[in-house]
Amino acid sequence: QVQFVESGGGLVQPGGSLKLSCVASGFSISRYAMAWYRQAAGEERDVVATIYTAGDATNYADSVRGRVTIFRDNAKNMVYLQMNNLQPEDTAVYYCNARNWVNSQFMAAFAWGQGTQVTISS
Repeated sequence: QVQFVESGGGLVQPGGSLKLSCVASGFSISRYAMAWYRQAAGEERDVVATIYTAGDATNYADSVRGRVTIFRDNAKNMVYLQMNNLQPEDTAVYYCNARNWVNSQFMAAFAWGQGTQVTISS
């Protein structure tokens, strides 16, 4: 049974930093691209950052590029998201998932975990 447990969220002031962690179980993350997504209230869930299996190449949404770093520890089956210079528009629930190609779409591979709430406010 595949599960994701995200942690590390919280309330921080604008300009602050957070490091999110995700422990995956039921599969080996070393075989998948892994990603962090976020969903703000009333909006769709969007991908924020992806780390691929080949050489740990990464890709970021324009809205976070330069402020966040995704990295993985295959031995621990964990994925992390270091977020710096956080802004109110980063407020959302953050989720991790594997990504897989399905019918020419690069999409979330498994059911979602509970996510971790990130709130940026002064």
